[in-house]
Amino acid sequence: MTSNSHGESLGGSLSRAKKPDGSERLSELRRVWHDYGLSIVLVVLFLFAMAGQTLTGWHVYNAEQRDHGERDISLTRYLATGHFGEATFENWESEFLQMAFYVILTVFLYQRGSSESKRPDVVELVDLDPRLSPNTDEAPWPVRRGGVVLKLYEHSLSLAFATLFVVSFTLHAVTGLRDYNEELIAHTEPAVTLAGYMSSARFWFESFQNWQSEFLALVAMVVLSIFLRQRGSPESKPVDAPTWDTGS
Repeated sequence: MTSNSHGESLGGSLSRAKKPDGSERLSELRRVWHDYGLSIVLVVLFLFAMAGQTLTGWHVYNAEQRDHGERDISLTRYLATGHFGEATFENWESEFLQMAFYVILTVFLYQRGSSESKRPDVVELVDLDPRLSPNTDEAPWPVRRGGVVLKLYEHSLSLAFATLFVVSFTLHAVTGLRDYNEELIAHTEPAVTLAGYMSSARFWFESFQNWQSEFLALVAMVVLSIFLRQRGSPESKPVDAPTWDTGS
């Protein structure tokens, strides 16, 4: 009896010991979702849209191939075409340009009443010199390091977006040239150089048609947030905030 009792007690303890592990994993997943849900959903939406663009672009490209008496190509080969690259990087370029300008312009310029603007004539927390921070011990490493590292770090967001824009712009030019020359060759016309393509109306039309839409979206966000609200969103002022109150 005693032996069985100890065995049951031990077995019950082991059984109970396993349950917290499963619940802890579930709790951890919930915590990850709670803390990082926004970026998770945005990444999933990006991958869904990227897959949609890739598949539909592949079908469009093959339809054009057939129109010119050429054979269809595989999805893998399509990913290396100028058609895919130009369509992808042309859009990335405009997005990163938008964000670079937005980050930089909001440092110096204001829009009274907008949740997307700092308050005019008010020194905000983001304006304070990190070198004078009373929380240096808890600050990121570049703040504690100081010097050139800190100088770069305090402008790192705009520098990152600017760099991503330059990379995307370059890839747009390179892959767009490949796509353009494929079209020229298909029409028995001579290919052009990178300089020739980048000085063409076509290249800048591809860029400007996306740039204008990104700046329009920014204008809409800045102006509409003066008058309209979205309860619960950090991109909106509180629902009961006066119209011409600036910031959130």
